[in-house]
Amino acid sequence: MSHPAVLLIAHGSPERVEDIPEFLLNISRGRPMPEAVVREVQHRYALIGSSPLTRITRQQADGVARELGLPVYVGMRNWRPFIADTLQQMAGDGITSVVAICLAPHNSRTSVGLYKQVLFGNQPAFAIDFVEEWHDHLLLIAAFAERLRAGWTKACVEHGSQLPVLFTAHSVPTRTVAEGDPYEMQTRETAALVAAQVPEIGARRFAFQSQGMSGGEWLGPTVEETIVSLREAGQTGVFVQPIGFVCDHVEVLFDVDILFRQYAGERGMKLYRAESLNDSPLFVRAVADLARSRVSAAAAGRAGGDQLKMR
Repeated sequence: MSHPAVLLIAHGSPERVEDIPEFLLNISRGRPMPEAVVREVQHRYALIGSSPLTRITRQQADGVARELGLPVYVGMRNWRPFIADTLQQMAGDGITSVVAICLAPHNSRTSVGLYKQVLFGNQPAFAIDFVEEWHDHLLLIAAFAERLRAGWTKACVEHGSQLPVLFTAHSVPTRTVAEGDPYEMQTRETAALVAAQVPEIGARRFAFQSQGMSGGEWLGPTVEETIVSLREAGQTGVFVQPIGFVCDHVEVLFDVDILFRQYAGERGMKLYRAESLNDSPLFVRAVADLARSRVSAAAAGRAGGDQLKMR
């Protein structure tokens, strides 16, 4: 008998500042991080209180489970619950097939590729259908558009003028794109699709945020460069929507809400942000629809195989 399930995969993030050193060792795969980097990350976590990533991801999983009527598990690459531990739990629960969905809709070997590597490197005891990308899913676009319209409309009223919209996504090293990584194209496509759903915003910009601390060139333009450009064009405010993320975590709560807001304020601009997707019903439906289509396709394939065997 078939027992399908869904596995939601994310980066992972500890809730306590005290866990940051262990967390960073997981990210670096055991290579010690410079003490200055550890202190800086601890400082950022302290300023936002804690990272809600794991809690929100579990809420999203619960919502998808209700939509599907199937078990939905959560596995993290860099923090608990680790992917390996979740796979072991699923095997113990008698799961026979899994649809694995990264909660990073844009495909990059620096994120989705690493999740896939960990997932299959643990030699799962069941068949896994790994979703490589879903950046243009209609319900995902609708969920972002819903958040954009609500937040932008309110912010424009508060600011007293029409605000330019700045879409953002996490930067990646430029070498990955030069080597054929589709990430930049997909993030820009998501932004364009969302903007098309909210045509009243007019002109828009796109920037990459949260460039890494390691050496080498990272994708731009940066948010900071774009804020300066908007200010030079006479703007006194900007509305940011991070379409590269599907829930609140450090890159949103610190990088956008604290760092970029302060940077804009120092230049005479007010920064507003769209609410993250978090437990958005439309987002939950997007993930459930994606999983449902893959589960149905697998079931149809098995049925077709059974028919062939009977002939």
